[in-house]
Amino acid sequence: MSATESDALRAQIRTLVAEYYRGTWGEPAPFVPGETRLAYGGRVFDEDELDLLVDASLDFWLTYGRYSARFEHELAAYLGVKHCLLVNSGSSANLLAFMALTSEKLGKRRIGRGDEIITVAAGFPTTVAPIVQYGAVPVFVDVRPDTANVDVEQLAAAVGLRSKAVFLAHTLGNPFEVEAVLRICERHGLWLIEDNCDALGSLYGGRLTGGFGHIATSSFYPPHHMTTGEGGAVYTDDAQLAEIVASLRDWGRDCTCRSGEDNHCGHRFSHQFGTLPFGYDHKYVFSEFGYNLKVTEMQAAVGCAQLAKLPEFTRLRREHHATLSRLLAPLSDLLHVQEATSGSEPSWFGLLLTLTPEAKAAGLSRDGIVAHLEAAKIQTRMLFAGNMVRQPCFDAMRAAAEAGRSDAGYRVAGELAATDRIMDDAFWVGVYPGLSGEMLDYVAGEIATACGRTSS
Repeated sequence: MSATESDALRAQIRTLVAEYYRGTWGEPAPFVPGETRLAYGGRVFDEDELDLLVDASLDFWLTYGRYSARFEHELAAYLGVKHCLLVNSGSSANLLAFMALTSEKLGKRRIGRGDEIITVAAGFPTTVAPIVQYGAVPVFVDVRPDTANVDVEQLAAAVGLRSKAVFLAHTLGNPFEVEAVLRICERHGLWLIEDNCDALGSLYGGRLTGGFGHIATSSFYPPHHMTTGEGGAVYTDDAQLAEIVASLRDWGRDCTCRSGEDNHCGHRFSHQFGTLPFGYDHKYVFSEFGYNLKVTEMQAAVGCAQLAKLPEFTRLRREHHATLSRLLAPLSDLLHVQEATSGSEPSWFGLLLTLTPEAKAAGLSRDGIVAHLEAAKIQTRMLFAGNMVRQPCFDAMRAAAEAGRSDAGYRVAGELAATDRIMDDAFWVGVYPGLSGEMLDYVAGEIATACGRTSS
């Protein structure tokens, strides 16, 4: 088949893909209150994603290729950072971001085993898992009850002689107090790892989150702000950190060749590495103990289409959060809505609601409200792990800490009162772009009913 014939056939396939989308998903099913399941998040797509997905599959390159390079470039440009590296999940992104800071290439600034990493207990496990798995020590501090983000006064007080980094997420898309956190990190020479997985599109001081930390991460799992199915990214302005992340992602290779490329450095067979034989193939020289966490080309193709929609997704998330907040305002004596951090404009991941003392005095419970909503086909979520140190994975470590052992593997700085309150009394519902005004009205009405009120 000639190139002209191949191009014509590909164009025909892509036209049919668009037709298939319109016939299969073009008309959404009608919303039936109490019967239609309202998810807290999910994929929102059209023919563009299917078109690029099929186009990538026709190349059958499968691993990192032209769409991967394009997605990295476009995401970096969107975020305003110099380097972006795609990986296979947000969890992998957090792993690589942390592990990059343990590299011996960083000299005295590297994180070593036993060094302390300050984070919050009210978060998601993948922010903490790399710290524990490596052998560093997570130091847990409380959050503010109004914003559900780190209490910066407790953060400052938690800094000790072995502190090396701060690893924080923007809770449900709400930016933490970036300026205050950066001042603490600069004062004490700490790394800032910015977990941006729930906040893509959020603004702090007019700048997109993800560009403040020394290194930052995103997740592209379906409920997130944009999706590639599975997938994530690590990004940074630091060329050395980007080089280390690329190595860790690609088995720990010293070589910088992309998939299918040979001799990018020009000295594939002409250098001495360690005690290997002179001229040992650079493609099989390993400077880090790495992994294989690359994204697939098809995932990246979907990401290119999704990234073009991200501004509209962000607008809708903000609009839906504002709508639900307005509809639930009459319940403000019973439910506290998570507040945006001063100086921020969140791209909300969800609407976090916490029972007030008045609600509990009236006999309401989080579990009762959640049970009502789930029965009404409205999906709910807790604020992830609640209090991380209360999770089963911490049982042995917690027992050691309660016994006063110095090798417990973590420490708590101060009290976790707000964290425990969130664990006991908070839940959240979705604000993702796939929801309609009719659906939001239904959600607010059922929340009011669960609270013993009639929605206005």
